[in-house]
Amino acid sequence: MPYFGYYGIDMYYIVLVVPCIILAFWAQSKVKSTFGKYSQVLNRRGLSGAQAADAVLRANGVTGVRIERVSGRLTDHFDPRSNVIRLSDAVYDSTSVASVGVAAHEAGHAVQHAVGYFPIRLRSAIIPLTQFGSMAAFPLILAGIFLNSEVFINIGILAFALSTLFQLVTLPVELDASRRALAAIRERNLLYEDEYPMAKKTLTAAAMTYVAALAVSLAQLLRLLLIFGGRRRDD
Repeated sequence: MPYFGYYGIDMYYIVLVVPCIILAFWAQSKVKSTFGKYSQVLNRRGLSGAQAADAVLRANGVTGVRIERVSGRLTDHFDPRSNVIRLSDAVYDSTSVASVGVAAHEAGHAVQHAVGYFPIRLRSAIIPLTQFGSMAAFPLILAGIFLNSEVFINIGILAFALSTLFQLVTLPVELDASRRALAAIRERNLLYEDEYPMAKKTLTAAAMTYVAALAVSLAQLLRLLLIFGGRRRDD
């Protein structure tokens, strides 16, 4: 296993993973600051987040989806099991430009399920496998190291790859939901022309968190492959 100097620091972690973690922190900070900025700008149509979500659903001919409030900040999500869009306290009643963008994005997920968008169906199908992978990967790898078992290590890396697959599938799902949201906002004139770019910036900042999550997962996977691939060559 490569090390940096004499301090036992994993070189692959420093070179591959740390920059991606920094990107992830930056992305989280960016989405919070962007949402905070545009949550102070009230849209001139007086449209609330809940009304915006409903408008996106109606624009796409989607019915039977409830819109409810959920506690917290930036806890907005669509629950396909109960067919409910849950909007946070900072979005549900708010008439800010940011709230319209976030609510429309969650409605975009409801539209994806309604039309059978393949990537979101794939993501839903692999969730049990990816949850197992994220929980089992490192225990399996550690067991393989202690038992000197290449089989356990390989299974552990494969399990981690499943969680990376989830991040890979999630990215286009999130980008498409934002695309649907912005299209509905523009087509139905939910925001004025000068307000539209603010909603777009809010959703673009949110998308960067998913780009960063994928980058971290890919870097970790590559690190594992390089470490244990090199170990096999040394053996």
